[in-house]
Amino acid sequence: MNAIPQRHVHSSPRFAGWLFPMCVALAVPCLTSPYAHADKNTTPSMVRVDLSEWSVQLTPPRVPPGPVVFEVTNSGTIPHAFELEGPRLEQSTPQIRPGATAALKLELRAGSYEAYCPVGKGSHKMLGMMNHLVVGSAGRASATSDKHQDQDEYAAGDAHVEEHSEHERGEANSGGAKMMKVTGGGPVIQILPGPFPFADSAMTVIHNRPPDQQADLTHKAHMGPYSNNVAKIAGDISLVAIDRGASGDSVSGVAEFTAQDGARWKVVMDRVQTRDIPFNPRFGGVIMGLFYHGASGVHTPLVPTIQSSLALWAYAHLYKNGQRVTDNAMIHIMLLSRTRRPSDWALDCWDCSDRPIEELQLQITAAPNTPPFEAPGGFLFVNWEKSSGQRESL
Repeated sequence: MNAIPQRHVHSSPRFAGWLFPMCVALAVPCLTSPYAHADKNTTPSMVRVDLSEWSVQLTPPRVPPGPVVFEVTNSGTIPHAFELEGPRLEQSTPQIRPGATAALKLELRAGSYEAYCPVGKGSHKMLGMMNHLVVGSAGRASATSDKHQDQDEYAAGDAHVEEHSEHERGEANSGGAKMMKVTGGGPVIQILPGPFPFADSAMTVIHNRPPDQQADLTHKAHMGPYSNNVAKIAGDISLVAIDRGASGDSVSGVAEFTAQDGARWKVVMDRVQTRDIPFNPRFGGVIMGLFYHGASGVHTPLVPTIQSSLALWAYAHLYKNGQRVTDNAMIHIMLLSRTRRPSDWALDCWDCSDRPIEELQLQITAAPNTPPFEAPGGFLFVNWEKSSGQRESL
């Protein structure tokens, strides 16, 4: 190693006079920049997080690098959680009950981070519970967030830090409009009113819901449409559904079947239904690839936990024995993982999400403030047990 010779430096008052202001001028920007690297004694930035169905609100949406404390409130009606994912980090809170709060303290480097609800194997995120947090300046965020380059627009400046609409259902990552052609097949069964066979498991979920929901779900658990009271019938169904994201979904299809009592029913679907479902806001239109029901924390727990390749809500023209009943029958269709055993078509699993997706469910109910249908329980619920869906991009 070479030694550095010592030299005596004689400074003059004039030299010191102009050097000191220059040093101060160079140092001040580093000390005052809101996006400078924070030291260990820096007071943590605070971010308020509001979770609800189906959105994640961040206030503020941008913070400087360093320690950050997230104060998370579940303002929704079902359990949620908060997860932050970004450069070399993925951390989350435990599940948070409705009305409760939680805190998460993290050390964040510059970059763009996804903030979302991880409940339901990504279903809450898919339904719109996702936002973005920018840490640091625009230049820093873009340069260091190589893991999330597709989100750099969120780091383009304060005027361009945008929040996803709560209606987008996470469609920003969907890759464009998708179409699915569905054909019903296999044995056809009609589900009649009766008790839900997994009521004890469902009650664990029901007890976490608000009182008004508890009353409705408890009643349906004892006598509702998800039962083992079934009858084998005959019928056909085919449809085409298009998922265009936040808006513009469409459906067209026809189902015909003869019910247990001999009545002949025909359903002509031609419009999606986008109005909020009671207790489940922003469920409507067409959604592909949803994990929900049961213990998932999404929608009613009076259906086993399932994986669907298609879920849709629509309006339809309904005919009974050739006579029009209504032009506004409410339709819910799922192409989902199999929930019933072939021997007697009884529900035989509480968590059916790992089974083959081959069961097609058609539920038909009367519109609000209209009389129930002349059918057992006032509704029609039909399954095609060996069905298929062909998915295509548009």
